Amino acid sequence: MRLTAWFLDLLYPPKCIFCQKLLKEEQTDVCSACVGDLPLCKQSVKRGECYEICYSAYYYEGRVQESILRYKFMQRSRYAAPYGRILAMLICRERIEYDVLSYVPISKQRQAQRGYSQTKLLAEAVGEELRQPVVKTLDKVRDNAAQTKMKSAAARKENVKNAYRPVRTEQFAGKRVLLIDDVITSGATLSECGRVLKAAGAKSVVCLTIAATRY
Repeated sequence: MRLTAWFLDLLYPPKCIFCQKLLKEEQTDVCSACVGDLPLCKQSVKRGECYEICYSAYYYEGRVQESILRYKFMQRSRYAAPYGRILAMLICRERIEYDVLSYVPISKQRQAQRGYSQTKLLAEAVGEELRQPVVKTLDKVRDNAAQTKMKSAAARKENVKNAYRPVRTEQFAGKRVLLIDDVITSGATLSECGRVLKAAGAKSVVCLTIAATRY
């Protein structure tokens, strides 16, 4: 394993997931310059009716935005592990209480295009850090237009209406669900997911994202 890791580091030298500069030997995931300069999201946000609160590590701008776009659209699935470590630390720091760790699913069409589900990988990375299982609680049943194309909060809400359905309800009925997504903007997607989960018996829904837009 050590030889394999050494060989991979030789082929793909570790880089900061935000600025893409080579990491020094003592650095992990994020370079010291970015650690001191990234736009931290220090307040939890509530942008929806059907979940309790959302915690985010950063604001969705600058190098954070560029990093997430690479993760989603440029085959940087390896970013899931460092993002997972960041979110696991956020869970511990904020003392977020939950019973079930889950994620917002993407459609089968988008997963086929990308080759992976960025939200599922993110949740699995968090689960690995915290040694907790990830439970699939939702299916995406409608491939709606991208939320970024919607011009208003009302349009975003309508765009995701009835796009999800609950699965494996016996695993989260009466329990507190921690739902992971990559970015929160208006909160419409998380609110719709929260509505579906609560209608299926979830006790509460708290959300967690890598980043939040300044809204």
